[in-house]
Amino acid sequence: MFLLITVLVLLFCVSSMTYEQQTIVPTLKETLGDQPFYNLLSKIEVTYWGQTISVETRGYYYFIEFLVRKGLHFVGYGFIAILFYLMYRKFKVKFAVVFAILTTFVVASLDEFRQTFVVGRTGIFDDVILDTSGAITFIIVFKIGFVLYQKIRRPSLSPNSASE
Repeated sequence: MFLLITVLVLLFCVSSMTYEQQTIVPTLKETLGDQPFYNLLSKIEVTYWGQTISVETRGYYYFIEFLVRKGLHFVGYGFIAILFYLMYRKFKVKFAVVFAILTTFVVASLDEFRQTFVVGRTGIFDDVILDTSGAITFIIVFKIGFVLYQKIRRPSLSPNSASE
């Protein structure tokens, strides 16, 4: 639960920052000066908030930043959903998966709403959908991984192995 609270406080701090405070474009320009994978990336277009986002429309570094930021949304909220799921399981809440996804949706919605008050930031529902998609994906992968781990850890006894 401490980890969940820490992550939520960190999320609150990051979402309070202006775009200028959190842009990674200068770092990208420094570390990716040769523009690796430019040809591959220039073939990718993402429709987001009714706009086409691409190397052509944004430029190489801003497109990379866009992909990184949205990837962090997906992964970050996926991680948050797993933490909520584990918390609900610890407290023996029925339908822990559903509550974890719903709680993550609410946190994502509140985060986007909060961003509407930060200079240079916009809160958009597309990010809430992306965040919730990350939550659903991570919980599914986590549940599958847990089931597989259980099967590997405790193989079932076959009738023949008991007599040997």
